[in-house]
This record gives sequence, structure tokens and C-alpha cells, in this order.
Amino acid sequence: MIRTGLDNFLHSPPDSISGHRLGLLCNQASVDRQYRHARGLIQKRLPGKLTALFSPQHGFFGDKQDNMIESDHIRDPITDLPVFSLYGRTRTPDEGMLAGIDTLVVDLQDTGTRVYTFVYTLSLCMEAAVRYGKKVVVLDRPNPIGGILTEGNCLLPEYTSFVGRYPIPMRHGLSMGELARLFNDHFNIGCDLEVVPMTGWKRAILFNETGLPWVAPSPNLPTVPSTMVYPGQVILEGTNLSEGRGTTQPFELFGAPYLDTGRLSEQLEKSHLPGIIFREAAFEPTSNKWRGRMCAGFQIHVTDQAAYQPYFTSLSILKAVLSLHRDSFEWKPPPYEYEFEKRPIDLITGDPRIRKRIENLDNIGDIAESWQDELNRFNRLSARFHLYR
Repeated sequence: MIRTGLDNFLHSPPDSISGHRLGLLCNQASVDRQYRHARGLIQKRLPGKLTALFSPQHGFFGDKQDNMIESDHIRDPITDLPVFSLYGRTRTPDEGMLAGIDTLVVDLQDTGTRVYTFVYTLSLCMEAAVRYGKKVVVLDRPNPIGGILTEGNCLLPEYTSFVGRYPIPMRHGLSMGELARLFNDHFNIGCDLEVVPMTGWKRAILFNETGLPWVAPSPNLPTVPSTMVYPGQVILEGTNLSEGRGTTQPFELFGAPYLDTGRLSEQLEKSHLPGIIFREAAFEPTSNKWRGRMCAGFQIHVTDQAAYQPYFTSLSILKAVLSLHRDSFEWKPPPYEYEFEKRPIDLITGDPRIRKRIENLDNIGDIAESWQDELNRFNRLSARFHLYR
């Protein structure tokens, strides 16, 4: 049976935090196998020690949609503890927020994708912990799309943003705890960090094989299949194609009113994309892009998770759409995640050369070949921080 870092923390709290006042960075997905929330479990296990709560993007209850929709500080109605928002007027905890704690415990479900902001909230908390003399304990959880496969280019330093603070690939293959170790040691944060690892998890195990409950970590990742397509389909956020936000199947669905799905289907078939089936679909978003308009498009059905390459697939989708609809297709303008000058697509991919090569209708295989050396270097680097073999 797989035990999460939360399970192991509750069974045997680290000696290093004995007597410490604790803060907890969490959200609605911070639960155990019985769907019991971490804050209540920690309060019961360590009475009187939990003194503050912190929330990432989308809010403590996961109720906020999309990017740059901020959360306010609140009081938790269950524990009456303060909840400090780290996606509001600031994304970094200040001295006042940390004054009442000695150790910040982090229990967040990541998605295995570079642009998911929870990992950068963690990194900013680690930096703040150095400034204010606090300890950070990460309760590890599975990478839902596995810990073996990696994919994509590494972020260019000049395209650093809140959807990418470090030069890692789009699909990074690490758990939250492993990322914390990488950030802390290789990227020189240098905080007092401790990771409470999982037991029973192996790198090849996908979330639907863990036996653990899936609670959506953010509003638009409601299911495990949505996390499988997310490392690719997230790039559609930088375009005028709907990525399915405002529907019941975000990221699995994509489309726009201007798509000719018959011709697009023919183009995609020529790409011979493995591990998936494109099923023609129509949908009407209730929010976000094309709200209230009928969109022609497709649903991505993953049939072979080991063969499917989400980033490669979605770049192939963009090339096919551009080849057919250059007059209607658009790159979304700024702002995006508090960046007001650079194009969102360039922040998401982390390299404007990818956008330019898509515009030139370059071969996607050649584009992927161009990042293989840096991906190999990352794989060798990241292996040094693996907790699970």
C-alpha cells in the first residue's frame, strides 16, 4: 500500500520539529486515504501546535478560476486559524505571516508539469524561510503522471516567471519533495529543508494505480485524465483556442468556432501521434475563451499512457491549426501570471523560438530533437535528487 508523506508524518512526526509551532501550506486536496483533511489530522496528532494556514493559487478551497484571480486572507471556518493567501497581494510569505510559526509544513498535490504554480509557491516559501530563520517540511505525494518519462525543452532564464522559475522541462518527472530538494541544493536556496517521503510508491506508478483518492488540486484538473493531457494542452492558454476551460472536461477538450474539424482531423492523422485518439466534439464554454459560443473541436482520449507524448502532441495540434487557420488563429496577448510584456505562449513554453518554429510550420520532430540534449542533461541532474528508485 502506498503511504503519502502526510500518512508518514502523522505516524511518526520528525524529531526535528519537536516543540515547534507549525504552519501548513495546503488546499482542498491535502487529504488522506479517507478524504480527511491534513489540518484536522495534524491538529489531532499534535494538539496546539498548528497555528497558521497558508494557501496557494486558486485559494484554500480551490474556488478561484484561472490566472491572476487572487484570494484574500481569511479565517478557516473549521479551525478558526488564519489562512494567509500566497496568491493575493503577495506570492511570498512575509515576516508577519511567518512570525507565529517555527516550521512550515507543505502538503500540496503537484501535477508533474513545469508551469503548475504550486511548486513555485513552495520555492518562494523556502526562500522566505531562509530570510526569517524558519524550517520547511514537505510531505511528499505522487507525481500523478509518473516519475520516469520527461519531455520538452528547459526554460530559458530570460523567460523566468511564476509559471517557470527554474530551467526544468515541461514534464519533469519529479515528486514535490524531489523538486524541493533540487531547488534547495542545485539552485542554491539553502533553506533548512526536510522531506517526509512516501512509502510504496515507485517511479513507474501513475496516479490511477496508487489506490489514493483524487481530489482536484485546482478547478480545471478535476480528473486524473485531465492531468495526463495537461503538460501539453496547457500551452493552448497562450492562444485563442479554447483549452476546455468553462466545460466539464478542461484540457481534454479543445477547439474554437473557426475550426474545420474535418480538415484538422486529416492533418492530425498524418502526424501519427501515438497513445491517443482524437474524438470530434462540440462544446460551449460557460466561461473563459469563447464563452457562450459553440466551439468545434476534439476530445483527447489517452489510450496508451506510456506512448503518449503530451507536449509533442499539443505542439503538433498548434502546427496543424496554424497551417489551416492562419487568418483566424491568434496568440493571446499579455498579461499572463503577472508578466505584462512577454507573450503568454513564450512564458508557457519557456522559449520564444518554439513559437517561431511553429509559425514557420517546422517539423515537430525536428523541434523535439533540438531540446533532446538539454533534456538528457536535466535527467542526469534530477536523478541525483530522486527519493524513489
